[in-house]
Amino acid sequence: MRTIDWVNGAVEIIDQTALPGEERILRLHTVGELIAAIQSLAVRGAPALGVAGAFGVALASRVHLDDPAALDLAVQRIETARPTAVNLARGARRAAALIPHGPEAVLAEARAVRDEEIAASAAMARLGADLVAELCGEERPRLLTHCNTGGLAAVTVGTALGVVGELHRRGRLAGVIASETRPLLQGARLTSWELTRWGVEHRVAVDSAGPFLMARGEVDAVILGADRICANGDVINKIGTYSHALGAHRAGIPFLVVAPESTVDRDTPSGTDVEIEDRGSAEVTAWSEAVNPAFDITPYDLVTAIVTDRRVIRVDRGEKP
Repeated sequence: MRTIDWVNGAVEIIDQTALPGEERILRLHTVGELIAAIQSLAVRGAPALGVAGAFGVALASRVHLDDPAALDLAVQRIETARPTAVNLARGARRAAALIPHGPEAVLAEARAVRDEEIAASAAMARLGADLVAELCGEERPRLLTHCNTGGLAAVTVGTALGVVGELHRRGRLAGVIASETRPLLQGARLTSWELTRWGVEHRVAVDSAGPFLMARGEVDAVILGADRICANGDVINKIGTYSHALGAHRAGIPFLVVAPESTVDRDTPSGTDVEIEDRGSAEVTAWSEAVNPAFDITPYDLVTAIVTDRRVIRVDRGEKP
């Protein structure tokens, strides 16, 4: 099942805000509808956002075929709909480069972005499962994951959750703890939904329980995704990632990041150079002002390895992206 695709002249997505209660398909016909879906998190996850950005430019190229100024503005709006994940702007710019060749060329490039992310998920699943087996030995590991990194975030299969699925298929997985991922509960709602569909044994834990469960010996490795990986190896990912990295470091267990090459940003030196999106108080509380960063920065020296669709980067051995 593709969780985002181009179907009969529109972008179709699984509405992630409706899960797990309802499996609802949204058809997005305009740039405004696509941007609203991105900003409301109806579509989210770095690879899926890259595809959404490319398909958004395909929509814009058809609507504004004879108005270059309006088309440029639409592309800019798509690129900046969310600031932190590098894939969104990259997908939009890649499709926009084909605008001089016409709408069909733009759509073909957007479909190529989609197909490459699908292939990347399959490759990451294999490489990541091999690495987990290497690091955890013959024992079937108990893994902790954070946020959602399955097909919902990556068109099909997923990044870190794709590795979980591959280990399950190999019979090499003891179980999963899914961190609930406050404040919007992507782990409790989305990851649990996907793991249930795959038949993977799992439990949901509150975010703050993760480091304690590691300290108590209930987790053998942490595996999660990334919205951006900086040139020095710093990882930008869902808020709460840094806490899990600290817990894994203290417990002496692997901390693994799984993300496609399209998420590696060699133009950004370190995490301090990344704009961290704050999503405002309403997602957290209605009674007071709140600080609500959507992402945090995990320093590279807390990362054991980064798995992309092309390679395994052993950060713990001094390797850089």
